[in-house]
Amino acid sequence: MMQDFRSQIDGKRPDWLGIGVVGLVLAGVGVLIVNIFVNMQAAGMTPGYGFLAQTAGFDLSESLIPYTAGDSYGRVIVAGLLNTILLAVVSLMLATFVGVMMGLVSVTPSPAGRMVATLYVELFRNLPKILVLLVLYVLAVRGLPPSREALSLGPVYLSNRSIYIPTIVPDAGQVWLLAPLAASALAAVWWVRRARRIKAATGRESPVAIIVIALLLCVPLGFALLADVPLEISAPSFERFDYEGGARLSVQFLVVMLTLGLYHGAQIAEVVRGGILAVPSGQVEGALALGLSRGHVTRFVVLPQVLRIVIPPMINQFVNLIKNTSIAIAVGYSDLMSVSGTIINQTFRPLEMMLVTMGLYLGLSLIASTLMNRLNDTLRSRGARRGS
Repeated sequence: MMQDFRSQIDGKRPDWLGIGVVGLVLAGVGVLIVNIFVNMQAAGMTPGYGFLAQTAGFDLSESLIPYTAGDSYGRVIVAGLLNTILLAVVSLMLATFVGVMMGLVSVTPSPAGRMVATLYVELFRNLPKILVLLVLYVLAVRGLPPSREALSLGPVYLSNRSIYIPTIVPDAGQVWLLAPLAASALAAVWWVRRARRIKAATGRESPVAIIVIALLLCVPLGFALLADVPLEISAPSFERFDYEGGARLSVQFLVVMLTLGLYHGAQIAEVVRGGILAVPSGQVEGALALGLSRGHVTRFVVLPQVLRIVIPPMINQFVNLIKNTSIAIAVGYSDLMSVSGTIINQTFRPLEMMLVTMGLYLGLSLIASTLMNRLNDTLRSRGARRGS
């Protein structure tokens, strides 16, 4: 009994070694911060963020918001952040699509399909992403013609500077299209949920894809035709030195998107393959024995279970992709990292800008992680309810 009492006391002793290590780390950080402020004051620099209201004085190659060289540093940071978010979102969609497709191909009965998936995964998993980026950039710049001799794919033009595509010219009358579009979206959500309830109750499949497409496309277009809403198309046309009209996607954006999509797609493909192999083979064999096709087995038996398995490791891939958008600085894409570097060179405010940049990247990563964790919790709770 006395020995048990002593063991309980020993178990409650504080971890002095751990406390000491944490204390030393905090003390080192404190000394570093003090030295930074002392050196800044010695150089006549007062720490602060008042410089964000000053005129930036430099242009951006592309921006989602109106921006000129006369705008402030704060606005150019917002423009760079939006460029980073756009790049991250598009790359995430591409990486997820490629990864899921290659993950499915890697477990297909076809030897040729498995070989293609294996070559793709092994190639991109074992190459530095910056090397992939530079190779794609050189191929795009050297392989595509200049703007004057751009390749024509109907209304789309490809050059070594940008890809030019037609767009719809905004008009005040088009605002009224938001109402039927929102109503169509709500109707589509209601139909999808109704189809799921019918399937759960009776096992009968309802047409989902065609109804959703009809609601999201046909209803707003029909309303626009009946209401005579002006829909003007702006097509790109070559004028003197470059194309005017339409919209353009820079080569820098495209090669960074492809690099991140293909690189992280290979990582996601391995995650999906592991999730598929984690599904008990007896369930697949039983579904095939019941007469289900391989497509139905994959859709109704394998993928629902794979989704719950792969979400946690996918969170890590999504967060890594967001952070890896910073490699865009290597090819001159105006992302957050590129903008921050330019501001540091002009203002000599490395500490303040590094803190801003770190905070923004941290915020993006935490938002993505939180959303994916919510999705993971929802899927697990649904699985638990079905299991009970």
